[in-house]
Amino acid sequence: MRTRAAALLEQPGKWQIVDVELDEPSSNEVLVRFEAAGLCHSDDHAATGDMPVGKLPLIGGHEGAGVVEAVGPGVTSLAVGDHVVAQFVPSCGRCVACSSGRGNLCDLGMYALAGSMADGTYRAHLDGADVGQMTMVGTFARHAVVSEFSVTKIDDDIPFHVAPLLSCGVPTGWGSAEYAAEVQAGQTVIVMGVGGVGMNAVQAAAARGAAHVIAVDPAPFKRESATRFGATHTFADIDEAADFARSVTGGQGAHSAIVTVGVTTGEHVAQAVNAIGKFGTVVVTGIGDIQAEGLPINLWMLSMMQKRIQGVIFGMGSPTYEIQRLATMYKAGRLKLDELVTKTYRLDEINQAYADMHAGSNVRGVILHED
Repeated sequence: MRTRAAALLEQPGKWQIVDVELDEPSSNEVLVRFEAAGLCHSDDHAATGDMPVGKLPLIGGHEGAGVVEAVGPGVTSLAVGDHVVAQFVPSCGRCVACSSGRGNLCDLGMYALAGSMADGTYRAHLDGADVGQMTMVGTFARHAVVSEFSVTKIDDDIPFHVAPLLSCGVPTGWGSAEYAAEVQAGQTVIVMGVGGVGMNAVQAAAARGAAHVIAVDPAPFKRESATRFGATHTFADIDEAADFARSVTGGQGAHSAIVTVGVTTGEHVAQAVNAIGKFGTVVVTGIGDIQAEGLPINLWMLSMMQKRIQGVIFGMGSPTYEIQRLATMYKAGRLKLDELVTKTYRLDEINQAYADMHAGSNVRGVILHED
C-alpha cells in the first residue's frame, strides 16, 4: 500500500512530505494507522544532525497513537482494531534488560537509530529505495509497519490527540522525577527546561509532594504554563533558581535538579550540579550533540558533597507498564494531558510546528493525520 509521510532526505535538513510504499507485516509485526503524532525535540535532533541516523531517507516521529489494521505471523499481543501507543524503545520481554525489569534498555533499542526492523530489513520504500523509520516506528507516516514490541495497547476511550504524549514526553518527564530523582514530599526540586518533557517532571514532582517545584525556562509562555502543572516558582535563569533553592534549604541547595533542556550541553549539567546540595541528584534527561563530551564540574565537590549524576531514558521505567499506568492516571483525572497540547497541526505544517517549538510558543505540538 502507499501512505503519506514526513521524511528527512538529508542531514541536516527539513522535513519533506513524500508518498512511500509499504510492505505487508512480517513475523511479529503489525500495520498501524496512526491518527496522531507528537512533535518531540528528539526528532529535531535528527533534522539538525545533532543525532546521526543510520538510514536516509528517514520517516520521523516516535510519539504516536493509532489503530492496528493488520497483524503478521506470530503476533499474539495485538489484534486488528486495537488502539495502540508507539514506544520509542521497543521491549521484547526476553533479553537481560527486559527480564530484569529494565524494559527501557531492551536490546532491540540498538535498532532505534538504524531505522530498520530487528532483522535489519526495511518495510517502507521511496522510488524503489529503502526508507528508515525513526526508532523503528516512524509516526510521521499515516500508516507504518512496526514490531509488536514497539507498541502498547491502550483503552479505546483515550483520545488520539493526547495519546501520543504517552509514547515519550510524559513517561520520560514523569519518571525523571519519580524514579531518577526519587522526589520525596517536602523536598526542593529544580526542573531546567519545561517543554514537552520537563513539564511532566514538574507534574510528577508536584504530585509527589515536593515543597518547592522550581521551573527554569527562558520562554515566558513556558514559565507561565509551568505554574498550571504544579510549579511553585519560576525563573528565566538557573543561577537565580539556584539562589532561591538555597534560600529555602538553609543554604544547602536543591535536593534534585532535572535537566530537560531541548539541546543539553555540559554547561547545563554543571549548572545543575552547582544548584544541588549535599547528597543531591542531577538527572540528565535532555540530549544534545552526540559528539559533545566533557562536564565542566568540580570533581572535589562532586565527591565530598556526595552528589550524584543520573542519566535517563524513558524515565527509567518499563515502557508498557508506564504507558498503561499513566493512561489510567489520565482517565482518573490525576494526570494532565490535554493541557500539554498547545496546538495541533496538519502533516504538511510540520516545519512550521518545529519553528513554533524553537520559538518557545508550544509545550507540545501534535500532528493530526488526515487521509
